[in-house]
Amino acid sequence: MAEAAPFHFRTENRLVRLTGLKATTLRALLEHLRAVSGSSIFYHTHHQYLARHFVTPVFYDDFAAWAMEALQEPELAEKLAAIDLLAFTAIRPLRNAIVETIERHLAGNAGRVRECPPGDEFHFCESQSFIMPTGLVARDVEEFFAVLPRVTNVSLFFHFFEARLRLEQPTNDFSAWLGSQGARDLARAIDRLDPYVVTLDELKAQIVALGRDLRRVEHARQPA
Repeated sequence: MAEAAPFHFRTENRLVRLTGLKATTLRALLEHLRAVSGSSIFYHTHHQYLARHFVTPVFYDDFAAWAMEALQEPELAEKLAAIDLLAFTAIRPLRNAIVETIERHLAGNAGRVRECPPGDEFHFCESQSFIMPTGLVARDVEEFFAVLPRVTNVSLFFHFFEARLRLEQPTNDFSAWLGSQGARDLARAIDRLDPYVVTLDELKAQIVALGRDLRRVEHARQPA
């Protein structure tokens, strides 16, 4: 039987650039939302989660923040912020959910269109990720949890957020690998974590704690 592949912790550098597209109204925002790249959608819905250990914004979603701050549309902002990002494993359905939320809001307001003040336009950005090895490798479950505390938040973001949604994986990288190692209960427990309601430091602590607790139970079940 072939030996299971080790887990290579990776990190990323992100190059963020302006697309040249901007919106002053919800209708213009909708037009661009339908056409921009998936990396732009991912950037505007996720980049604040990587930065939130420095600052806690009112809205993590850039579209919700713009609706509130530039257009003074609190109802729409709340609806956009309420979209459950954890429910998606691909960008296209997430894009569709954002578009449909704005369309329903416009329809419910008899097509009323508010224009933002000069200087408050929404500028679409997109990011390109350059993936690199960290040099940290786990060859089994025990080593995985021994290495995990040394993993950076950027690496955690890549394996838990980006790999699942932008790269369209059915689960996060950690759960996928742990499942392949036979640690299926642990994989499922980590998959059930909601990374959108905690900081990356807290997320890492939760994963470490799950590993410690479930492995303690497994050891207790082993015959003396």
